[in-house]
Amino acid sequence: MKPIKTLFFLLAIALIGCAEKEHPSFTEADLVLIPQPRSLELHSGSFEITPETQFVIAEDSLEVLTGILNDLLARSAGFTLGVTSENTSNSIQLKRNDTLASEAYSLKVTNEKVTLEANSKLGFVYGLETIRQLLPKEIESTSEVSDLALYIPNVSIDDAPQYPYRGSHLDVSRHFFGKEYIKKHLDRMAFLKLNTFHFHLVDDQGWRIEIKKYPKLTEVGGFRVDQENKHWNARTPNDPDDEATFGGFYTQEDIKEIVAYAKEKGIRVIPEIEMPAHVMSAIAAYPWLSCKEEPIAVPSGGVWPITDIYCAGKESTFEFLEDVLTEVMELFPGEYIHAGGDEATKTDWETCPHCQKRMREEGLANTGELQSYFMKRIEKFLSAHNRTLIGWDEILEGGLPQKATVMSWRGFEGGWEATKAGHDVIMTPVSHMYFDYYQGSPDYEPVAFNAFLPLEKVYAFSPVVDSMSVEQKKHVLGGQANLWSEYIPTEAHSEYMLFPRLTAAAEVLWSPEEKQDWQNYAQRVRKMMQRFDVMDINYAKSAFAIQPESEIDLETGKITVALQSEFPETEIHYALDDAELTSGSSVYEVPITIDSTTLVKAAVFENGKQMGDAMNKFFDFHQAVAKPVTYKFDYNANYASTGATALVDVLRGSKYFEDGRWQGWINNPAVVTIDLQELKYVQQVVVGTLEEQGTGIYFPEEVKVEVSQDRANFQQVAQTTRDYQPNPGAKIENFKLDFEAQQAQYIRVSIQPLSKTPKGGGAWLFVDEILVN
Repeated sequence: MKPIKTLFFLLAIALIGCAEKEHPSFTEADLVLIPQPRSLELHSGSFEITPETQFVIAEDSLEVLTGILNDLLARSAGFTLGVTSENTSNSIQLKRNDTLASEAYSLKVTNEKVTLEANSKLGFVYGLETIRQLLPKEIESTSEVSDLALYIPNVSIDDAPQYPYRGSHLDVSRHFFGKEYIKKHLDRMAFLKLNTFHFHLVDDQGWRIEIKKYPKLTEVGGFRVDQENKHWNARTPNDPDDEATFGGFYTQEDIKEIVAYAKEKGIRVIPEIEMPAHVMSAIAAYPWLSCKEEPIAVPSGGVWPITDIYCAGKESTFEFLEDVLTEVMELFPGEYIHAGGDEATKTDWETCPHCQKRMREEGLANTGELQSYFMKRIEKFLSAHNRTLIGWDEILEGGLPQKATVMSWRGFEGGWEATKAGHDVIMTPVSHMYFDYYQGSPDYEPVAFNAFLPLEKVYAFSPVVDSMSVEQKKHVLGGQANLWSEYIPTEAHSEYMLFPRLTAAAEVLWSPEEKQDWQNYAQRVRKMMQRFDVMDINYAKSAFAIQPESEIDLETGKITVALQSEFPETEIHYALDDAELTSGSSVYEVPITIDSTTLVKAAVFENGKQMGDAMNKFFDFHQAVAKPVTYKFDYNANYASTGATALVDVLRGSKYFEDGRWQGWINNPAVVTIDLQELKYVQQVVVGTLEEQGTGIYFPEEVKVEVSQDRANFQQVAQTTRDYQPNPGAKIENFKLDFEAQQAQYIRVSIQPLSKTPKGGGAWLFVDEILVN
């Protein structure tokens, strides 16, 4: 009998082992959820999805939601789950719970079943997206994965959003993106529980929505002359008769398809039909919409100031806009219509007889009040059709329309004022929510708007302001991430600018403040990137980039270099000069000290793999390091760098002109004299300069070098000139001037700015170092 008992014992052990294998347990580190749920408890065990698993639904209307998981399973696992109304184990059950808030859900996972409760379609969508994120990342694969184990950790989650408005904005006017990309973006919004898509359909550079009553809006306004080879703000004005081939638009059928698709994802779509400015595309199609009624072309690039705007004095303008909005409202059934209202330069209104007549008849004191009249009239029309107008915070000027909602972009102040006046507000400040800004060093990033918005700053965003009263805070609906597309010509570039920053925006708008923690989020988003790899999202690895902090001791001439990445607790490896940078290179622990010309290379490594671009920073020591410098013309106070010794401190600037390493001049040349403090043999001067034509910074037109032994008698030894060349992005160039070796104590360098810019006006001159060799 003993052998039989042993056999039973071994079988029992084997069965226990199988049970454990069938239902593995997970740790909290395995739960990579973004946004973080309001309440989460992890239990031992897990639920396995198999071909026999079924959806259990109590209402036929919920069946369509099963596609959120079934579509993924069909591609990655090769099967889909059946749907039944009978209560059964081995199931994912969708149950209505009327006690929950409209966007809330409750999720309970055991070894036997998954129970998802919600009070609305939105709640079910969010719960299913949470299940999706709890499943292994391979479920995102577009091809079948062999031996895919589909376990969901046993959890209890009660979740609901912090704010009712969680938005993502895409500008399709400056660069047009096709319908399929818009749908892909909606998928990713749903994945992150974002619920509002702000569709920027109209701007100066393109009208993107078909209006049947006014076909020229897309036939003419939808296309512009192709100047994509030039910097956005360096593109020249077009003639109305020039061939316009670059652009595109959405038919009304396209729009209906997008809106319906968004609805299935629990996302409302808000169209933006700009007015009274940002409408050159409309005026190009119908010149009578402007005050001057002169033919213009759709601009190919940046326009500033924006003076070609709708005439506020003619009734025909409002008839046109009401016709347009009527068709728009038929396509977009939601509550909100965004009417723009920003950046209107009203110089034409000041001389237009129609506008002046309107001001007299309406008793308006100035053109600011005329714009308020304009927006109030549009708001009244929309209100009569049960719609709410949203406008950028400029609509506060001259008086706010009665029922308007304000989108505060120029900071938090406009939102604060609007809430004080009892209006609802959506916060989208440039400081935290403008995703067309650089997210890493411009030395390694694609061209972007020349400002800086790293991932951590997005995560620090909060839509409410501490100084708001309790009543004011009730009017803050939420926030929105904006992606303007002046510098974004492709869909892949759009993804790069959105991700991972959109995950940070999603979390701070969904998760309660007490759950928001940068260290914890940073760990989760790093793991989420592995899922993005499977999802084929072209996300940025900028947060892994090395951010060096360099400092020179002017007494000793030594430089200390501190290395860090935006992500905390990363493993940084570095190498010097010709040494290869690998996972076996020195691990960075303390700042590096250098006192001679050195190339420092560094990168973050995880599990032996380099994450993101490597930093390559060259420190070029020269004969003028830390020597006295005098200036004939002072540098601009806003671009002073570190002061008088900035041009001889070895520390170089990046392509980001506000990085604190550049000295700038406007309307004057840079005439700099360096005292070497003793006679030295010199034969070369190198001047480091920056060009960013979009912001008015140009390479110098001429650089001249003079030398002296006594500071009284200077002799010119070198000169170089450079003609203007169009440049689509930021660029650094070293002007090298070689001359016959000779003794000198004083070096005078005269750097002349560009005398004539393409658009007129003065040119900024930016210099970061003058090297004397």
